[in-house]
Amino acid sequence: MLSVSGRKPAAVVIEPLARLLNKMGLSPNTVTVVGALITTAIAVIFIPTGHLVLAAVLSGVFAALDMVDGTMARLQGYGTKFGATLDATCDRITDGALFAAITWWLIYTYKPHASVIIASFIVLVSSQVISYVKARGEASGFEVIGGLIERPERLIIGLTGIGLTGLGVPYAIDVALWFLAIGSVITVGQRLLIAAKSPHASEAIAAPVGATECEPMAPQK
Repeated sequence: MLSVSGRKPAAVVIEPLARLLNKMGLSPNTVTVVGALITTAIAVIFIPTGHLVLAAVLSGVFAALDMVDGTMARLQGYGTKFGATLDATCDRITDGALFAAITWWLIYTYKPHASVIIASFIVLVSSQVISYVKARGEASGFEVIGGLIERPERLIIGLTGIGLTGLGVPYAIDVALWFLAIGSVITVGQRLLIAAKSPHASEAIAAPVGATECEPMAPQK
């Protein structure tokens, strides 16, 4: 939801920064990779070691700057298919690193009820599936946009849960993870339903490379 509606307010900060980085001669792809490396490092270093508030704040800052690379490309007058693929790949890596780090911290430090760890694993897996459904749908020629928990909501809720836990708020991460787990499963279903209702959903696709082509079945009488 916020992935669309949040772009206009964020542009007030993002566009000037994107212009500055363009003037410095940095490429959007460089910014994508550097941002992903820093964000991943923040998650895997600070969360397992218990620096939860610092991890939440720094991760939030770099998550908010995630639109810079795309804005840089737009200001340059074009974006590339490789750039979009690289950006999506780095998003999956940083999402995976964040929730893997949270799961590690849960198991070895927080030690909650086993159900909370299960919820964290659900979020870790479903976050990748949500994005995959969108990517696979777009590769098949139709849009899969929307759903209850998209990437911005996932990051905001997850980082808020971690940050509040670091401030001593009881069960903040427990509630955040269960909300994300349930919401993410619902979102997978929503996106599959969007794909199923697409006008192109029933179009035939070519057989995978190496597979034997089969004759179409005759209609049943």
